[in-house]
Amino acid sequence: MENTFKSGLNKIKNGYFNTVDKFSMWMDKGNRTTILFLTPYVLLFSVFIVLPIIIAICLSFTYYNGISKANFVGFDNYIYIFTQDSVFMKKILPNTLIFAIIVGPGGYLLSFVLAWILAQVPKKLRTVLALIIYSPSMTSGIAMAVLWKTIFSGDEQGYLNSLLLRMNMITEPIQWLQSPEYLMPIMIIVTLWSSMGIGFLAMLSGMLGVNKELYEAGYIDGIKNRYQEVVHITIPSMKNQMLFGAVMSIVGAFSAGSIGVQLSGANPTPQNAGQLLVNHIEDYGVLRKEIGMSAAYSVILLIIVYVFSKLFTRLFRERD
Repeated sequence: MENTFKSGLNKIKNGYFNTVDKFSMWMDKGNRTTILFLTPYVLLFSVFIVLPIIIAICLSFTYYNGISKANFVGFDNYIYIFTQDSVFMKKILPNTLIFAIIVGPGGYLLSFVLAWILAQVPKKLRTVLALIIYSPSMTSGIAMAVLWKTIFSGDEQGYLNSLLLRMNMITEPIQWLQSPEYLMPIMIIVTLWSSMGIGFLAMLSGMLGVNKELYEAGYIDGIKNRYQEVVHITIPSMKNQMLFGAVMSIVGAFSAGSIGVQLSGANPTPQNAGQLLVNHIEDYGVLRKEIGMSAAYSVILLIIVYVFSKLFTRLFRERD
């Protein structure tokens, strides 16, 4: 028994010293510069990403109101969410999934189509159009809300109501932003309008970086139209940009939520019609001061985003 223990201890020591030796050799090969440049990123990533996630996971198992000491409650928060929070199961989760499934793939396809169209136009015109398409993504949520609230205003001065009244399509103004029937579609439209962000630019750069000789070789090998050109040459040549755009679209779709509150002017939104998981997190964390419960919702959102991101990553890798 004692010999076995000593043998195991020696293996641990040998493994430790081997690791130290390998690290020293790696450092001697001139990798100090690499570490120097990576250190700021690792520190920032750890402080602002990893550490908050760990804190949120820990808080999700507690009752904490931000004032008194956090009390450990185990899985009570999660049990409450899935068994007693009827608003979450009937409204919040379905709204979030519907919104993300439409806005995520919709924004992704729209980014790809617009990027492909811009890749066909001259450089100067392409630069101007790319700036016009990209600019809504740089606009703050409040500025977007002001613009779209003017269009969908519920009085006769609203652009849409004014147009429909002049065309005799309606007899009285419609409360677009206060109606549960219209709020979610409007949120989807506004979000798609502003979704041409960094993923769109990545796709555009990917298309512009495709070797032109591949297209010439493709037509020699039998490609007959633009559709076959896109499927057999363009997409396979920009897999990394496509994957990056997909992940950004999914993350952006699930993290969106403020637009519904800004458009309707209330949190929760009217009859929870535009209430998303992000709004629910804010409701519990900021308004109700139930930070432990808010952290539990945040962890659920993190898991959902992670699952969808892995799904898209695997989908693109399987097609390689």
